[in-house]
Amino acid sequence: MAKKGRRKLLYIVLDGLSDGPYGLKELGGKTPLEAAFTPNMDRLARMGQTGLMHPVGKGIAPESDVAVISILGYDAFRYYTGRGPLESFASGLEIRPGDLALRVNFATRGKGREILDRRVGRNLSTNEAHLLCKEINSQLQLESVPNTFELKNTIGHRAVLVIHPKKSKLSGEITNTDPAYAREGVLGVAKEEGSYENLVQYCKPLERQKDIKGASMAALLVNEFVLKSCELLEASPVNTARRKRGFLPANLLLLRDAGDRLPAFPSIKKKFGKSFACLADMPVERGIALLTGMRVVELPPPTANFKRDYTLRVKKSLWALGKFDGLYVHIKGPDVPGHDGDGLGKKAVIEAIDRFYLAPLLNQINLDTTLISLTADHSTPCQLKSHSSDPVPLVICGGSVQPDGTKTFSEKACRGGSLGEMKGTQLMPLLIRYSVA
Repeated sequence: MAKKGRRKLLYIVLDGLSDGPYGLKELGGKTPLEAAFTPNMDRLARMGQTGLMHPVGKGIAPESDVAVISILGYDAFRYYTGRGPLESFASGLEIRPGDLALRVNFATRGKGREILDRRVGRNLSTNEAHLLCKEINSQLQLESVPNTFELKNTIGHRAVLVIHPKKSKLSGEITNTDPAYAREGVLGVAKEEGSYENLVQYCKPLERQKDIKGASMAALLVNEFVLKSCELLEASPVNTARRKRGFLPANLLLLRDAGDRLPAFPSIKKKFGKSFACLADMPVERGIALLTGMRVVELPPPTANFKRDYTLRVKKSLWALGKFDGLYVHIKGPDVPGHDGDGLGKKAVIEAIDRFYLAPLLNQINLDTTLISLTADHSTPCQLKSHSSDPVPLVICGGSVQPDGTKTFSEKACRGGSLGEMKGTQLMPLLIRYSVA
């Protein structure tokens, strides 16, 4: 048994892991998690206590950023300032109060405002995106409000945009041009597939905005940027080459989740008394980690080679656990096939994580001296192809945690666990308490 207060905390979050109650015909009515061969996740469930978690709150289908803030123990309604600032900061862009920072998707436009594909068929290479950003940064000028800007690609079809006004400050209280996401209060939320028109939206000030001048100027700049960038992208040599190869062109930029400042998170070490490192695949989670004072362990972007990717993450995880009191691991894997409606693909990703990440990791960890939590940041049901408000499965094991009789790790199995249902903000305090019990 470990000495009181000396247990390590390994907190693993699998992005979009859960499908809630939505079983799939091709999987015999089971969810991908239920159908997957996951002996190591099931081992954790048998050794620990399980339950369900509403990452932000009941009835909320959160974006990953809001969910991660919540499940790290911070009140998103208090601290959240938009996804744009988080991803931009993680990508190395400067954000001053009054700047406008947005998350961007390269997409494919049809006629007029029609969106053919929000992610360019998921085959836009990072290098292609870099070349497109370079063209826009060098050739596009925004004239509605004096400014400078920088568009920077991150991974695949993803990018960030920061606009620096030369005079008055801009306000992030504006609507999205991406129809798949909405602003509800201070939070960004995902819309269910089929519940919206697949059309580029005009940016405008939010009804709740407090700074009509700053929001109006921001909306003007966003609409001008979308229109002018379309013209440049349509004529880009990158897209000419893509069309020749039979690929969709990246001839549209969708902007969402604006913010005009960075969030001021209290240090996670001061808040919970433990030093943390973070392993994360995507910019938004890295941004949150940096702003909460975690040490971000550098990783190459995920690839299609599961064995290589997860083997590297095992090595990095063991190193970080040796150096820090806690490790937050965020693996993107299951979310992508969830959005694509690919149940078999999601099942394969879950099995790969269990085989190539969890199996070798658990073989090298002493569960007497390490507390492990495994959960998700939100549900991404393949049937819906979007985030949902369904709670996610949760297991905590190791240390002095006593098994509650759960046999497998799944949405249904965890519903009967001893942890019951909880909100995301309740999990970190519980983990800290268990780690010193």
